[in-house]
Amino acid sequence: MAESESVVSEIANDAVKALLYEVSVNPKPGLVDPVSSGPHPDMDVFTFIDSSMSLENYFLKAADLGYSYQGQLSEMFLELREYGKIAEKTMFEATSQVNTHKGAIFSLGIMTCAMAYSKQQNMAVQDVIKQMLLGLTNHDFTNLAKKNPENLTAGEIQYLRFGYKGIRGEAEDGFPKVFDVGFPFLCRATGTKNQKLIDTLLKLISINEDSNLVKRADNDLNIINWARTEAIDVLNSGGSKTKLGMQKLYKMNQKFLDRNLSLGGTADLLILTIFIGLRNKTL
Repeated sequence: MAESESVVSEIANDAVKALLYEVSVNPKPGLVDPVSSGPHPDMDVFTFIDSSMSLENYFLKAADLGYSYQGQLSEMFLELREYGKIAEKTMFEATSQVNTHKGAIFSLGIMTCAMAYSKQQNMAVQDVIKQMLLGLTNHDFTNLAKKNPENLTAGEIQYLRFGYKGIRGEAEDGFPKVFDVGFPFLCRATGTKNQKLIDTLLKLISINEDSNLVKRADNDLNIINWARTEAIDVLNSGGSKTKLGMQKLYKMNQKFLDRNLSLGGTADLLILTIFIGLRNKTL
């Protein structure tokens, strides 16, 4: 196998593995795990496995694009976005039209492509991402007010109402919540892989404005501070490594289930953190 094929294959494998690691973490408030569907009765861990495996070719194409690209990075992103549209259709076919990984197709696709490009150009991954996505939010959010309200996504509605740029803004800034908070926290985390990832998820919940969470709370922004307080309380009680921490985590899990709250956006940040951890041999 040529060196380029080996690098592309390794990066794509870690992308798929990151999806599988994320769904395997248990318990996860507001999310699907191997024990519970959480607030997502239309999906389970097997749905996520099917979805993850269906996206393998997409991540291979994303990594190959990044490793071989020689042009403007903004143009590379436009090409990647077309691959992403095909990947969404593939995902929906694999899951009987259930949206398991639409957010990850966007964010992990960018990260995979950028990681591959950084390998061939010896350039910092965050710098690659920022150049890829320069002007993304201005482009995507221009003229939103003229769009049919029925066709607006949750992220678009929250931008119009609250000015939240959501995952697009996070991506455009080079995923600082992942590189500056999530990954450093994972590097310091101790215990089993499951314990490390539970605590890392809680840390990400404590800093994130999750658009899925806000949507499930009927766009009540107070839900953000409530979720952050819950996560911080678990971490301050020892997180996954103490009996008290786990008791509080199970109570938090039940609260999210009772209120039908989802943390899908934070799950995507955990996926990215896991991916970087795998690439850096932290996991």
